[in-house]
Amino acid sequence: MVVTAPPPAPGTYWLDEGPWSDPVHIVVGLRRQTLTVYAGERVIGMASVSTGRKGHSTPEGVYAVLQKQKWHRSNLYSNAPMPFMQRLTWTGIALHAGHNPGHPASHGCIRMPYAFARELYDLTRIGSQVRVTMDDLAPALAVDPAAFDFGADGEVTFRFAADTYAPRVPMERMVPVLAVDPGIYDLY
Repeated sequence: MVVTAPPPAPGTYWLDEGPWSDPVHIVVGLRRQTLTVYAGERVIGMASVSTGRKGHSTPEGVYAVLQKQKWHRSNLYSNAPMPFMQRLTWTGIALHAGHNPGHPASHGCIRMPYAFARELYDLTRIGSQVRVTMDDLAPALAVDPAAFDFGADGEVTFRFAADTYAPRVPMERMVPVLAVDPGIYDLY
């Protein structure tokens, strides 16, 4: 049995207060228009996003944050403001705060709710991993039905036993960590 979280409503988000010891990484789901933040294997936040519209699609792939600027303006699209910009490619794809209708509407960037973009900016570092995928990678709780007793009256009882759970498998790094000298970028 898998229980899947519904996507957040347009313009909304949630973010755990932390602290976290594991590095933060991000998964952007193009189909669901969501951004999920992980600290190690733990989901610590989720937001609705607006990705690239038809003709300006947001490319799938695994990226590293290349540059961060709290206040940035587009050099491609009418000097448009891009607060809390985190560059993913040198060809114009970035995470940033912006209009968030909950459907693809950008020129390829990943627009986030303003308050969420501000908080996420402080959590990430140059080199933080961002995976952009079409797949619906919604946070899900995989549950072994053998761990529950399902009563005739609809009551569900958890059967706690150490052997109910499979051993945890450590997550493998998907791409090498990008070594970048942060001194060459203006981080403010």
